[in-house]
Amino acid sequence: MSDEVWLLFHLCDRFDGRDVETVLAALHEDVLCASGMEGGHVRGRDGERSYWTRQWAIVDAHVEPVAFSACADGEAVAEVHLIVRNLQGDMLADPMAGHIFQIEDNLVRRFDIRGAEPPPIQKNAQVVRIGRNIVPDQT
Repeated sequence: MSDEVWLLFHLCDRFDGRDVETVLAALHEDVLCASGMEGGHVRGRDGERSYWTRQWAIVDAHVEPVAFSACADGEAVAEVHLIVRNLQGDMLADPMAGHIFQIEDNLVRRFDIRGAEPPPIQKNAQVVRIGRNIVPDQT
């Protein structure tokens, strides 16, 4: 498994565990991240921390990874099932989405979100499909 794919799996797991500091440590200091809730992008680790604080005060969002792919250019994609509930537990949304990461020096430099269509598999891409609650091997 590539380093990029392992990083994405780890970030999804730690995001769902609300382990903010571990996730932030994997982001470039000047990261640019899509804001799925507010639209646009958030810049920097402090901006992302503030965004998540606002988000988690309003909704309970979780990502269930379905597949990961990594390309030679440093881009990696996590296909995820996004589950969003209000704080009372009522389902608000459960779409599939692509979380697209640009990785530089083992840190996330940019994060974007695209709709439910799976990413085209580029030449030389590594694809790892996982089942629910299965931890991929690091080899």
